[in-house]
Amino acid sequence: MPRKKPFSVKQKKKQLQDKRERKRGLQDGLRSSSNSRSGSRERREEQTDTSDGESVTHHIRRLNQQPSQGLGPRSYDPNRYRLHFERDSREEVERRKRAAREQVLQPVSAELLELDIREVYQPGSVLDFPRRPPWSYEMSKEQLMSQEERSFQEYLGKIHGSYTSEKLSYFEHNLETWRQLWRVLEMSDIVLLITDTRHPVVNFPPALYEYVTGELGLALILVLNKVDLAPPALVVAWKHYFHQHYPQLHIVLFTSFPRDPRTPQDPSSVLKKSRRRGRGWTRALGPEQLLRACEAITAGKVDLSSWREKIARDVAGATWGNGSGEEDEEEDGPAVLVEQQTDSAMEPTGPTRERYKDGVVTIGCVGFPNVGKSSLINGLVGRKVVSVSRTPGHTRYFQTYFLTPSVKLCDCPGLIFPSLLPRQLQVLAGIYPIAQIQEPYTAVGYLATRIPVQVLLHLRHPEAKDPSAEHPWCAWDICEAWAEKRGYKTAKAARNDVYRAANSLLRLAVDGRLSLCFHPPGYSEQKGTWESHPETTELVVLQGRVGPAGDEEEEEEEELSSSCEEEGEEDRDADEEGEGDEDTPTSAPGSGLAARNPYALLGEDEC
Repeated sequence: MPRKKPFSVKQKKKQLQDKRERKRGLQDGLRSSSNSRSGSRERREEQTDTSDGESVTHHIRRLNQQPSQGLGPRSYDPNRYRLHFERDSREEVERRKRAAREQVLQPVSAELLELDIREVYQPGSVLDFPRRPPWSYEMSKEQLMSQEERSFQEYLGKIHGSYTSEKLSYFEHNLETWRQLWRVLEMSDIVLLITDTRHPVVNFPPALYEYVTGELGLALILVLNKVDLAPPALVVAWKHYFHQHYPQLHIVLFTSFPRDPRTPQDPSSVLKKSRRRGRGWTRALGPEQLLRACEAITAGKVDLSSWREKIARDVAGATWGNGSGEEDEEEDGPAVLVEQQTDSAMEPTGPTRERYKDGVVTIGCVGFPNVGKSSLINGLVGRKVVSVSRTPGHTRYFQTYFLTPSVKLCDCPGLIFPSLLPRQLQVLAGIYPIAQIQEPYTAVGYLATRIPVQVLLHLRHPEAKDPSAEHPWCAWDICEAWAEKRGYKTAKAARNDVYRAANSLLRLAVDGRLSLCFHPPGYSEQKGTWESHPETTELVVLQGRVGPAGDEEEEEEEELSSSCEEEGEEDRDADEEGEGDEDTPTSAPGSGLAARNPYALLGEDEC
């Protein structure tokens, strides 16, 4: 064994300095003149940039910074798939803060809750999504990457040259994430476009529909997910709206946690969470309808009998399961083969590849963040195999899961397409990370003008001496009243923490406890027709059939913790279904602590 060479303290110090510089992403020998904490943060923001262009770098804000895990040139970069959004100017942020303090909130009419997809995406305009440029096997990896980067910069230049930043919504500026979408579309035989039923036009880019059904020639299934969070009549109205405008679509209604909509909704239940016990995943609404749609598309070219047998086994297991109602352990279920894919740049295949290769149908799940792609896969499998989170960017790269030997599912990271949607609505839809919002009060005001937040939460105006008197509300007043009721205080001066209160209100909206639903055009005039529609009655029955043979699963209601229902959420965003043994459709982070908190069951007016 060779003898080790002497290593001086000076050399060790130099080695540690170089190590720190490499972790920050700086070049060797480069030193920063700023030693401040804020300067260090900005330096990391700029130097760990993984975007593929320089022209828009100084306009982009990069979210979800992760520490580096390696030192070598081939080490994995955890920031490769960070969310890249356009940065708001300080002047714009301050202007919105002043408006939140001064602008009096007025309820909007029902017609303003109607969303037309033509106004959001403007089909035929430059509001498209980046396409993968043509390539061949003769190209080197460097040539391919350079060509894709150049094409992506041209795509960004067209959009920013046609629309101002004030009109554009947040959309993804990271080419690495778009490469994941390209790979999923290339390898898929059937594409599932998953949307949130509360606002499906927000999650339905017409450019993707035209590309999948036209250029690729694939079948596109629109999944209206989370149907338990919207009235049945509204779900049916949205279904017919998409059938009318996009005739090639196959539409499936889905929810991982069906619940009975006939149960009257008490406004006081906003502060309560529903704890479900039983085989929640196996009672998902939609797997049977999705199977029928895939059978119609494949037309016998793929044997899907194993999928039908799996659904029958899941139903039988839920019917004849143990009487305790507890969820079976994950290891008791059948194994699911998981294939993790991280490098999609040089993968072969293209639009002309062989369909249903080796008798396997590949179903790609695409959509915006927080629409429930991972939850849908868990619902199809019948148990939790994919981690889920309400934090946009949680799924960083696509993974494939063999549902049966002949059915392969592919989970794609959530991608935000460019549109003219108000940014406040994007925040309320869970598209933009709430913990990263610089100014959340405008979104709270947007919510309060469309649903009576003050009434639902029984808020008292901060300046009201007489509770029965009427006082004009602004967005800041709502946040301050919620902070006073929940006990959110700043650390030093013990003032009402309005920023934390605003984040709390936005999370309630994303979870569906403050349910904001948008309507298709003309819904207000035809509301009675949709409520008496035969499909509405059928959907009510399906939603109410939460357990086989009429056995409904046991439910418990528990008051949120009086101290804080989202304790620790400013630092980390918990999973929407949680990482524990309980499956909760709208579980609140910190609810596990609330179950052990002796003060958690306070009355609503006592919290």
